[in-house]
Amino acid sequence: MFLLTTFFLFGFASAQRVIQLTYCSIDEHNLRMDCKYALSGESPEVFCKYTQGERLLDTTDPDEEQHAPFKNRARARIFPGNNCRLLFKNLPNGKSNFTCNIKQTNSATVSKTSVVEKKLLLPCSAWSVLLQSCSGLLLTLMTLPMLLEIHWL
Repeated sequence: MFLLTTFFLFGFASAQRVIQLTYCSIDEHNLRMDCKYALSGESPEVFCKYTQGERLLDTTDPDEEQHAPFKNRARARIFPGNNCRLLFKNLPNGKSNFTCNIKQTNSATVSKTSVVEKKLLLPCSAWSVLLQSCSGLLLTLMTLPMLLEIHWL
């Protein structure tokens, strides 16, 4: 039983996965979305694509074709540190679903979806990334003086 449990835990620990999906506005109408992922091994090829439902916004896979209306509006690129970034122009008002899909050679596709509401979008800065990705750390740092009963006067 121990051997079987170890085998399953090792399998889950080494599987590819999307770790985090963050987004912000570059300006009033443009979206930047970063998809951080972990890989299961040393695969020479990793492909990333962003979709909205069945529509392909953009992909790094040369064998897939981008949905025609997004040819001049969306651009996906892979950056060092296992990060796939989408730049999306003219974000419509209201809520929009965006899905990041990561595919390694000879492996299943993993994905993560996020709902973006244009009026709630924060501008891209170190502060907005910190708010989205490290809310627990930020809360701890902000409440630490109170917990330690530091008196400023």
